[in-house]
Amino acid sequence: MLFNLLIGILDGFGLTMFLPLLQMVDDSSSVDSESMGKLRFLTDFLEESNIPMSLFIVLSFMTIFFFAKGIAQYFAGVYRVNVQQWFIKKLRVTNIKGLNNLSYKYFVTSDVGRIQNTLTGEVGRISVAFTNYFKALEYAILVVVYMIFAFSVDAQFAILVTIGGILTNFLYKKLYKNTKGISRTLTGESNIFQGLIIQNVANYKYLKATGSLKRYGNKLIESVESIERSNKKIGKLDALLTAGREPILIAVVVAVIFVQTTYLGSSLAPILISLVFFYRALNYLMQMQVRWNKFLSVSGSLENITDFGKELKANKEFGGKEKLEGPIRKFELRDVSFYYDDSPVLRNISLEIKEKQTTAFVGESGSGKTTLVNVIAGLLPVDNGNFFINGHKSSDLNISTLQERTGYITQDPVIFNDTIFNNVSFWDEKTEENLDKFWKAVKQAAILDFVNELSDKEDSILGNNGTNLSGGQRQRISIARELYKNVEILILDEATSALDSETERAIQENIDELKGEYTIFIVAHRISTIKNADRIVVMSQGEISNVGAFKLLMESSPYFKKLVELQEV
Repeated sequence: MLFNLLIGILDGFGLTMFLPLLQMVDDSSSVDSESMGKLRFLTDFLEESNIPMSLFIVLSFMTIFFFAKGIAQYFAGVYRVNVQQWFIKKLRVTNIKGLNNLSYKYFVTSDVGRIQNTLTGEVGRISVAFTNYFKALEYAILVVVYMIFAFSVDAQFAILVTIGGILTNFLYKKLYKNTKGISRTLTGESNIFQGLIIQNVANYKYLKATGSLKRYGNKLIESVESIERSNKKIGKLDALLTAGREPILIAVVVAVIFVQTTYLGSSLAPILISLVFFYRALNYLMQMQVRWNKFLSVSGSLENITDFGKELKANKEFGGKEKLEGPIRKFELRDVSFYYDDSPVLRNISLEIKEKQTTAFVGESGSGKTTLVNVIAGLLPVDNGNFFINGHKSSDLNISTLQERTGYITQDPVIFNDTIFNNVSFWDEKTEENLDKFWKAVKQAAILDFVNELSDKEDSILGNNGTNLSGGQRQRISIARELYKNVEILILDEATSALDSETERAIQENIDELKGEYTIFIVAHRISTIKNADRIVVMSQGEISNVGAFKLLMESSPYFKKLVELQEV
């Protein structure tokens, strides 16, 4: 704002020097300072300083003012870029941190398309909003500065042009309203499109295998066409504003000059200088209106990202500050209940798990197995009851100190589009010590031979989500990653259910070898995978129905016995 105030003043002084220059056209030695209105202090200053009002002096001062203006514009431009880039960086970093601090319970019910669109596409549109908002503000300042100069030279002319300028503003009001409405629609359409793209990529194999790509593609194309229509509407409104700017400006100025010279008998020389100021003022007014309309065209993105930021703050995961010190000796749940949207998922769960035990959870789909394990992993908060870790209430603990010691392996292993080493080490520096850890983890996960057979060994690129790997290889790499971290707790959430029997058996043997080294939690449908667990927790409708070793449950739990018989274990 200060830079643009300075730019406007310097430009105004430079333009003011045209008035004595115009007067010198008829008489190079005569300048009527009275015709300069309140800006005559410039010529008065030169006269009082005994500087002759010559053509050279006038041109020199004009040059000085415009050079000074150019320097101010340079520093203003550099400053604007620095502030804009700082703003965008801060916005991105704040949203990334906000996303990573989001409670898991809220995240699983969120619109993934909206999250991706907000963190990527919307940030780019916010950059456009930033530029246009502050450009509009800059132009508003310049309008005020030039108006002051115009009033200083010829107040009567200035008043008439101001009235004309105000009248033109009414022409733009409806355009602004329409642009803002379309912008909101466009933001919603972009969120939907991003969600569809994510699902297209995630479910590509299914869509391809079932011949559904064309049908789903048509749905994507409809979304693209909807976005195109909204962008065209905004573009037409913007074009109308841009095209109408100068004709309206000239019409206002011409009308005022005609009225003032014909009916009010004003002199043309001061009108011309005042006209230059007003032409600039009205030009910047029109540009301000265009910039403001462009800002409104992305205001939907601004509203979306503002609401998104509020949601991240409102649904931030809050935990205690107490750090989990020493080895994790015991987990204890006392009458724990958990709800999703007021519907009970877990009810009155009481369970104690000791260090380096292998505990398995079985039960029908929807019985609460995975939810219970997610509570133990600190992903989900307890709604009722108490959850203790080493005798400390989970709500008092900084839960990340538990999660940093946890390895989590799911049915769909996480594979990054990078080298095997980076996938396992999670981008650790490739030092000798870390390489030793890598090869140890790879050996423990029974994938050593596979890595050594590759031409680039640990530097081999795995590709997008490891599509060129077998299910067993992907699963072993994800196990190796967790073992590389030196975890204390290992969670396997149906980690082998998508594998063939032979691969499942091989991986199960690897897991059995880890028994006694880690505290292991296994969620399984297949009873064969948990036969050697220290304890098996049988769940039904969100409650624990039985707990015991395999043989004990065969004798005490008819439900468990039936599961075993059905699977012919």
